Amino acid sequence: MQVMKWSALALAVTAGTTQLAFASAQSESKGFVEDSDLTLLNKNFAFYRDFRDNPRFNDEGERNQSYRNEWAHGMSLMYSSGFTQGTVGFGVDAHGMLGLKLNSGGGTNGTGLMPIGDDGKAQDDYSYAGGSVKMQVSNTQLKYGNLFPTAPVFATGTARLFPGSAEGFQLTSSEIEGLNVDAGHFTSIRDGSASTNRHGEITTTYAGVASNSADYVGGTYALTDNVSASLYGSELEDVWRQYYGNLNLNFPITDAQAVNLDFNVYRTLDEGSAKAGDVDGTIYSVAAAYSISAHKFTLAYQRNNGDTPFDYISMDGGNSGDSIFLANSVQYSDFNGPGEKSWQARYDLNMAEYGVPGLSFMVRYITGDDVDGSKAQQGGAFNAFNEDDGVFEQAIGNDGKEWERNIEAKYVVQEGPAKDLSIRLRHATWRANSDMAFFGSQGGTASDEIRVITEYPLDIL
Repeated sequence: MQVMKWSALALAVTAGTTQLAFASAQSESKGFVEDSDLTLLNKNFAFYRDFRDNPRFNDEGERNQSYRNEWAHGMSLMYSSGFTQGTVGFGVDAHGMLGLKLNSGGGTNGTGLMPIGDDGKAQDDYSYAGGSVKMQVSNTQLKYGNLFPTAPVFATGTARLFPGSAEGFQLTSSEIEGLNVDAGHFTSIRDGSASTNRHGEITTTYAGVASNSADYVGGTYALTDNVSASLYGSELEDVWRQYYGNLNLNFPITDAQAVNLDFNVYRTLDEGSAKAGDVDGTIYSVAAAYSISAHKFTLAYQRNNGDTPFDYISMDGGNSGDSIFLANSVQYSDFNGPGEKSWQARYDLNMAEYGVPGLSFMVRYITGDDVDGSKAQQGGAFNAFNEDDGVFEQAIGNDGKEWERNIEAKYVVQEGPAKDLSIRLRHATWRANSDMAFFGSQGGTASDEIRVITEYPLDIL
């Protein structure tokens, strides 16, 4: 889950259409070497999560964790070649990652920053590399290999040291001014959450079922500078067919004031052998933001009309995955329980207006209720199996309530040798009643979390 994912796509599309317009990217290619880029990102990540009310022992008599506390440093080297000149251009992309443990105890690991060895302890380091080949005709690119898709129905995670990647094909095209088309076929995933397995299964976040392949197609059209719309469709083999729509409207009032409206909707239906059980649900969110000078005020409403939690693609069974572009999918919770209704109030402050460029603050509060798991398919993926009785039991109660509070401060160095160095402090508090234990880490209903993230990007080429 990322901050403001629901508007990031619209911003990316606006930037892309402004650059490409009617010009041919291939005709302007300077060459394989001449257009190459090589960057190194140093990312330092300290992660602390306190399970406030976990039972001391689980059902198997094993001691539960009371908290997780890890600190790691990651180095990401990313290379992107230009395209050879001519009608059809060819190129390659490559990446290499190295993660180093700075602090982790045997009883406090599991944050997803470092892989856990056979001895139950976090490994001292881990590394992996990958790449892809690509070709370009006019403003259309086709890639194959380890890719980083960002479609709202298939997006690899970026919540830990490194981004997740997926193995497969991706086609992107901007031949028509204002229209960006994106399609992909993927057969495996590598989790960005402490995994070196580039051929991990494509799994779902909540049902936890695996699929052999995922396909999607869609795009975004910028009707004007202030209006954009997105539409995507996807199929996770033998699990579901999922559809996504977005409408983003911006209304400038003055040079210092604007109103933004953002609407997102997902429709999910089971497909093929329906490994996740009967799935037939719709979830949507609508957010309204008012900006005035250094201040931004946002209100958002989100509702799941399905009988099961809204589910999305995860990374090899891990805890990272960003295929959920909804307003109330935040730092800890997605507020996506069956029947759940949730509200968010958010405030952002940009200190550049007060003479401190690069410094910003954010605080938000989200509350959700009416979570009802009583209509979920008995024996389905969202029910728990009781080995003693040999039957499936309801895993989600019929009167679930939860709330979350996030506080964030971020500073980005604006100039000098450390230009673009960023330091980000994130705090989250999540509380719920017992009917929501299915959504809590280790079955708990309370969690406090602190993340300190430092990033320093270096342009080598």
